[in-house]
Amino acid sequence: MNQRMTCRPLLATLAIFCFGFVRAQTAVQLAPPAIQRDDKGVVTLKSESPDTTILYTLDGADPIAKSNPYLAPIELACGGDLKARTFSADRKTMSEVAQTTFEPLAGHKALPSTVVPVTQDRSWPQYDWQKRYEFTSAAVKKSKPQILFIGDSITHFFGGEQFDKYVLRGQQTWGEFYAPRNAGNLGFGWDKTENVLWRLQHGSIDGISPKLIVMMIGTNNTGTCSAPDIAAGIEAIVLELEKRLPQSKILLLGIFPRGEKPNPQREKIAEINQIIAKLDGTHHVTFLDIGAKFLTPDGLITKDIMPDFLHPNEKGYRIWAEAIEPTVKKLMGE
Repeated sequence: MNQRMTCRPLLATLAIFCFGFVRAQTAVQLAPPAIQRDDKGVVTLKSESPDTTILYTLDGADPIAKSNPYLAPIELACGGDLKARTFSADRKTMSEVAQTTFEPLAGHKALPSTVVPVTQDRSWPQYDWQKRYEFTSAAVKKSKPQILFIGDSITHFFGGEQFDKYVLRGQQTWGEFYAPRNAGNLGFGWDKTENVLWRLQHGSIDGISPKLIVMMIGTNNTGTCSAPDIAAGIEAIVLELEKRLPQSKILLLGIFPRGEKPNPQREKIAEINQIIAKLDGTHHVTFLDIGAKFLTPDGLITKDIMPDFLHPNEKGYRIWAEAIEPTVKKLMGE
């Protein structure tokens, strides 16, 4: 009786030891990525573990599964606080945080986040930003659009080629107004100005020369950024487009109003639009603010135009297309 009682704790101890040993043998041990910046301010991240993904941030937050995927070296001559982690392919396992604070190089100064190009994965895995970037970049190179739309989800959901499961809500209007003009759509869900900048600098418009670019971006920045900083991000995109597509004209749209009723976010949008309106007539830009077209006389947005008070439906997209059509015809030389 006493012998059996003595054996039970021993067996339990052995079981715990064996279970812990198996877990230790099977657990994935991920090392933090190595961070290095060269004398030109270009930062490279490197993981020693195969079949892994590096995610990073520049805003001081620790990287999580929805942070920015490292797809190319990061230009940080302006300095910044970079944090990075190595993740397993399914992003369920992660390393400790690697962190480096870089001072601006000589002749450079710290910049607002709105003008520092970065990737994003804010709605991963439901929305695969990297795949859309790869698919759309290849598509525009193949089709060589004569009119190119650039923006966030408001533009993405307008129409064009279907690359993912998201419903294109203005496809009928797109087919009527833009498909005959060989239009391309580079709208990306959850994009901010800094994400559009990254795409432009990493091949999304290489090898094309559209007559006209229709651009609207910035609404996703309004939650955390100031109006002047958002306007600076929009201007940075305009300058990037002028540099890479010097023959293209740019129809810069004011950011659309959002929210059912007048609100502080709309006030910030109005301030941004007032600043970027000054770009009209410079850098091949024609500025056009059609936001009032989506409002009732009382300043309301109704669900029959924007069901979520942000993204248009087919009726809302037709309002957009009809409002810009005279300007589009003029700039296209039709």
